[in-house]
Amino acid sequence: IGDYTDFYSSREHATNVGIMFRGKDNALQPNWLRMPIGYHGRSSSVYPSGGGSAGSGGCDERTSAVRRPCGQLQLDPRDPKKGSRYGPCEKMDFELEVAFFVGGPSDRESNDCGRPLTVEEARDRIFGYVLMNDWSARDVQKWEYVPLGPFTSKNFATTVSTWVVTTTALEPHRCETSAGVQGGTTNGGGEEPMPSEYLRDPEYGERVVVFDASNLPARVRSGSIGAHPRVSWTCGEPIAGSYDVNLSVSLRPEGSSESTRICRSNLKHLYWSSAQQLVHHSVTGCPMNPGDLLASGTISGEERGNFGSMLELSWSGTRNVDLDDGEVRTFLEGMGRVGFGQCSGKVLPADPYPYRSPKPTKPQDPVSRAKVKEVAEIVNSGIQPLQN
Repeated sequence: IGDYTDFYSSREHATNVGIMFRGKDNALQPNWLRMPIGYHGRSSSVYPSGGGSAGSGGCDERTSAVRRPCGQLQLDPRDPKKGSRYGPCEKMDFELEVAFFVGGPSDRESNDCGRPLTVEEARDRIFGYVLMNDWSARDVQKWEYVPLGPFTSKNFATTVSTWVVTTTALEPHRCETSAGVQGGTTNGGGEEPMPSEYLRDPEYGERVVVFDASNLPARVRSGSIGAHPRVSWTCGEPIAGSYDVNLSVSLRPEGSSESTRICRSNLKHLYWSSAQQLVHHSVTGCPMNPGDLLASGTISGEERGNFGSMLELSWSGTRNVDLDDGEVRTFLEGMGRVGFGQCSGKVLPADPYPYRSPKPTKPQDPVSRAKVKEVAEIVNSGIQPLQN
């Protein structure tokens, strides 16, 4: 993986988080409906399901071991001026996501030298999709995210499934997004902004025709048209701008034989499509390379059972999430396991400061030891070997 970017493309998720942090009236920031919001992640900490940041940790072949991170935690949630303390994350979370790999020419000719991608080009550059769990330290995030967004709360581990499902394979499962359309009149009668022209995807949602009668003579603008000079209606069949892919999350506490399905969602719950995410990423001329990984952000539906993170399921720790074995959770505790089908991870205990020294790894046989000595001598002599 060359580069990794995580977006924030589910309106339902962004609204839930906004209500918790800013209240219902200011749930969505003014820029959210105008462009896909994202941040740059760390490709160095993206692990395949079955690998992990802390070794096997007793996990099976489909489970990643993820060490609970340590960091700075705000002392008083109501008063940031009181500062922070260092310690293990107490509000560890999963995020149900789907990510796609960028394909295309290896020489970057398609959008090198500062030329952005069009929607059509972006659609051709999406190779395939994987399941993703973008592990999150919510208490670390709360303290650090102002003013530049998440940093160490997100960079410690991201788990992806090991199979890439191509766009060709997903073609029979195309469907409308949960938003239906972007811009225009909402069900509540309000007006939402139309995306900028470079972001408009002709395959996004319904075909909508807008008739502007504002310049017609007054005698023509009578009745309902006079009251609503811009009239729109749906024309033709809906366009399938997303994929109907059921997603779920199961949680199993350490020592328990039972897994509880705590979330059911769907890939269609994205306001910003994959093509729009890729287009906006390249709008400044940023080259997009084969192997780059772009993630959707948490995918949540409208109901509580469709929320794709513990932050939402527990509503920031104020509601219990009941498990089938009788235990309850608000965030991830102990060494429980979280599974997204074939994308699974096990949470290991934190390793706080002062850190343990890693065990030295020395080759056992004399031949291997001689090779290590030879390489060390070459490096120390200042001669750069052609290959390792």
